[in-house]
Amino acid sequence: MFIDTHAHLYFDDLNDQLESVVNRAIEESVKYIICVGTDLSSSKASIAISEKFKCVYATVGIHPHDAKDAPSNFLDILEEMILHPKVVGLGEMGLDYFRNHSSVNEQRKVFSSQLLLAKRLDVPAVIHNRNADEDLLNIVEEISPTKTVIHCFSSDVAIAERAIIAGCHLSFTGNITFGNNHTESVLRVVPIEKIMLETDCPFLAPVPNRGKVNEPSNIPHIAKKIAEIKEIELGDVANFTSTTAQNFFGLPY
Repeated sequence: MFIDTHAHLYFDDLNDQLESVVNRAIEESVKYIICVGTDLSSSKASIAISEKFKCVYATVGIHPHDAKDAPSNFLDILEEMILHPKVVGLGEMGLDYFRNHSSVNEQRKVFSSQLLLAKRLDVPAVIHNRNADEDLLNIVEEISPTKTVIHCFSSDVAIAERAIIAGCHLSFTGNITFGNNHTESVLRVVPIEKIMLETDCPFLAPVPNRGKVNEPSNIPHIAKKIAEIKEIELGDVANFTSTTAQNFFGLPY
């Protein structure tokens, strides 16, 4: 059994064939898929998709790219959304200094406020980090939320170790199959109990499907790579990461 903890099923490439996408995932032993919102509109779409499929759950949040467009009452809206029975966390939230679609101050403000909300409500926070290691971890360490996962982890070993000390889980995508020794070094030192699987679909399709539209059915390729790097059985990767995700997001056993 596998769990895809981070998917964007509302993108046209997937949404136009959603039933087939979900069925292919089920055929590959993917038990649950978490559809992650990046703004209020996609958060609503994630909830709507979760209502259609028993195996799909949702998170709601404001991505750093969209921080500049967040309405003044966005926290109230998110707090209302989190009451939905299929919503299992807040996010995708965080910092992205690579593209800077929103200013640094806007990103920090929107990220911090969502992280505080996650702490107050005692719900998981799904975190995006790109080129913002120091600022992001400073905020996480200061607020000290209950449950955090840094998705699509791509920072170095020192940042991974610091994140784990701060209580974070780390999730990994298809980019670990691209032959990056840097990411492999991180995976060797991160305890399997702190790891979750994700596709980040429709992006980052793993080898052997690199360059194609990614979807949850590709999760086994990511799990196999982790098993290879950590020199453990594929079944152990599946069991540990699934149990971790179920406990973290409160998914049914």
